[in-house]
Amino acid sequence: MTDVPDSIDLDQVRIDPAWALRIPASLALRKRVLPFAVLKGKVYVACLDPQDSASFDAVTRFTSHQAVPVRVDADALQRALARVFGDGARSAPSARPENHDASDDAIAMSEELLRAAVMRQASDIHIDPSREDVRIRLRVDGVLEDYRRLPIAQHPALCSRLKVQSGMDIAERRAPQDGAFTHRFSTQNGTHEIDVRVASLPTKHGERMTLRLLAAHDQWLTMETLGMESEDLATLEWMISQPHGLMLLTGPTGSGKTTTLYAAIRRLMASAPLNIISVEDPVEYEIPGVAQVEVDSADKISFGKALRSLLRHDPDVLVIGEIRDLDSLDIAIKASLTGHLVFSTLHTNNAVSVVTRLKDMGMAPHLIGATLRLCIAQRLVRKLCQHCRKPVTLSDAHAQMLGRPEAAGSTVYEAAGCLYCAGRGYSGRMGLFECASFDSALSSLISKGADELTLLTALQERSFRSLLHDGAEKVMSGLTTVKEVFDATSEY
Repeated sequence: MTDVPDSIDLDQVRIDPAWALRIPASLALRKRVLPFAVLKGKVYVACLDPQDSASFDAVTRFTSHQAVPVRVDADALQRALARVFGDGARSAPSARPENHDASDDAIAMSEELLRAAVMRQASDIHIDPSREDVRIRLRVDGVLEDYRRLPIAQHPALCSRLKVQSGMDIAERRAPQDGAFTHRFSTQNGTHEIDVRVASLPTKHGERMTLRLLAAHDQWLTMETLGMESEDLATLEWMISQPHGLMLLTGPTGSGKTTTLYAAIRRLMASAPLNIISVEDPVEYEIPGVAQVEVDSADKISFGKALRSLLRHDPDVLVIGEIRDLDSLDIAIKASLTGHLVFSTLHTNNAVSVVTRLKDMGMAPHLIGATLRLCIAQRLVRKLCQHCRKPVTLSDAHAQMLGRPEAAGSTVYEAAGCLYCAGRGYSGRMGLFECASFDSALSSLISKGADELTLLTALQERSFRSLLHDGAEKVMSGLTTVKEVFDATSEY
């Protein structure tokens, strides 16, 4: 871990809710103290007065860790307290000492879990019962983090509370269920909303529940924040300026395809007045001005029914959440052929293999060549915390694996851990991208049934950048680590 500074910029700190929410809101707001990270067995506390020993003794009692004061700016502390505790009354969790036998307060606990997930910018909350207790974890930047453990006696009430919120049957405990709700929480800047998808699954020791948080950070959905290099960004800009054609985003589940898709739609809307219609399952982010159709689990609005109705509504741009089968592919191809711009996603390992996948699904090569304009493959990697990253020398083996043998001996960076990143060494994620754009010559090759190797060779003659190449650039720039890139591109 890096050395601990005497003072920090709290606005840049990624506060750890596992410790911030251990103390009562009344203590934090009255004494202006906020535990925000644990390093080497000590809890670090943002404060205005490092000499207020009584407050730090109270923090130590609630966290069971020695409290270390860190001086921060008064305005920054006020903003942080508002993010953590909201209005201080309705949103505050029932914090108790670690060894306290907590009462069964399901409402307070569900509020705490949702607020903690928002603070950590988590994508999922996992509630997993065992024989002895209930383990609660948050998925942050694609990695599961332990948040806390609850007595097993609290589990039924917590599950019932979440089921009521999400419109599920609280009496049904032996069958999987799905539900959803919108959660509102207060901060100093007003009321914010997140959409929460809930799924339950019966296990040996009780119902396992997973909550997926959607649209928590949609203000960040811009093309500039995706992590694209300037060449790839220019290629995407070119695509959304086309009057018609098909663009496909590809990659495994959780690789950020929908985020990139929505960022492109936002840019498209800002460029011209357009009629944009999407069919999604589910709608992950609401975009004002876009007619977003959500597939209904009751099958009143099935994927196929919605797609067949799209062209009757005079759209300029169609967004299909996923190319699932030949029917959805056929509609995408026909819409593109009839003068529409079509965006969608697909599951393949790289950009070039999209052509093979479309042919395997039963689409004629000449139709693929006539419509496909851009394929973007992507992965997500964690970003290094710029406050504590530590320099290391790039080994010969790693340089070879990155495709940059000439870079052996160069300085790259690894994760360390500090107060700014709550000891993780990483803060946030960014994308690795490869963009395969198809000009008339490449489209002709596709129409003639060219294989992947032929297409890849032709693309490389046009300065095509692979996922690994993009990852190597980000490693050399100190944005991520060699391990992150290798893990993200291992199946490539």
